[in-house]
Amino acid sequence: MVNKIFLIMAVIGVPLSVIGSLLHFPTIIMFVIYCLTIIALAGFMGRATESLAVVAGERIGGLLNATFGNAVELIISIFSLKAGLVGVVLASLTGSVLGNLLLVAGLSFFVGGVRYKRQKFNVYDARHNSGLLVFAVIVAFVIPEVFTQGMGEGHKLALSSGISIILILLYLAALFFKLVTHRGVYQSTSEGASEHEEVAEWGMGKALAVLLIATLAVAYVSEKLVHTFAEVAETFGWSELFIGVIIVAIVGNAAEHASAIIMAYKNKMGVAVEIAVGSTLQVAMFVAPVLVLISLFFEKSMPLVFTMPELISMVTAVLLTIAIANDGETNWFEGATLLAAYMIMGIGFYLL
Repeated sequence: MVNKIFLIMAVIGVPLSVIGSLLHFPTIIMFVIYCLTIIALAGFMGRATESLAVVAGERIGGLLNATFGNAVELIISIFSLKAGLVGVVLASLTGSVLGNLLLVAGLSFFVGGVRYKRQKFNVYDARHNSGLLVFAVIVAFVIPEVFTQGMGEGHKLALSSGISIILILLYLAALFFKLVTHRGVYQSTSEGASEHEEVAEWGMGKALAVLLIATLAVAYVSEKLVHTFAEVAETFGWSELFIGVIIVAIVGNAAEHASAIIMAYKNKMGVAVEIAVGSTLQVAMFVAPVLVLISLFFEKSMPLVFTMPELISMVTAVLLTIAIANDGETNWFEGATLLAAYMIMGIGFYLL
């Protein structure tokens, strides 16, 4: 039933998004249409991810979902950088980290925990990801803020470019470690037992095709949605920082949000965590550095320097997530704790 609703919403929403943008429908109406269309497309991405997780395994399924989901945000951010909106891009990167670690993981833990009292995932992956989170967010994001005090713009960009290259290389090394040299080495004894009994809804080829087409459609609709934010913000009294940290981040990662929650509801917590945490790592260690390097070719470059509220929020989110998820088990109360932290930060950014 839900799949049919998503199909109807997507079939109606995508053409309506194109027609509405060409005929200049009222902005508030288009804002609602764009949001509903992205939610519908996210449903298809969730089904494709589930099929890939059955066929290719939890790690690869979660990685593919995070990659396709972050491709949308990367596209939106490149358009924003081209327009010179460096502050919005940095805020949206902050929002992605907070959204994935607190909102996505929180909702996944909460929804899954309501249905199952205890949900487990690979504790070795949790500890591996914890170290990467500390490095990517606390080391690579805080260090530039400390060292760039009093620096000129040229030195700031040089430091940011150097850090970006190191982050990208380490991220590629982490993928090689998890998927090649140490694949299956740190595998739980119970992990993978249900995957062999399950039949994928779609084959590998169809799932990848659906994921690709849905991602392209989401990218188009999301890019149009960005242009509605100014008027919507003025109507509702939202600030530019709030739009970047909360609104752009939620919309840009809508597909991942839906997929992770669906996986958690079906007790596939390994995939849900891989999407939430894996997406955060990809944003911090790949998307952000790539945007820094791409910005060098634009009129206004983007140093990897965040504001103090953004930095403190990201560091807090990382430490809280590590404290909660490092034991490889979750429940609904831990999810509620993450959601509460997200709400507190959301209020802070709204009033800032």
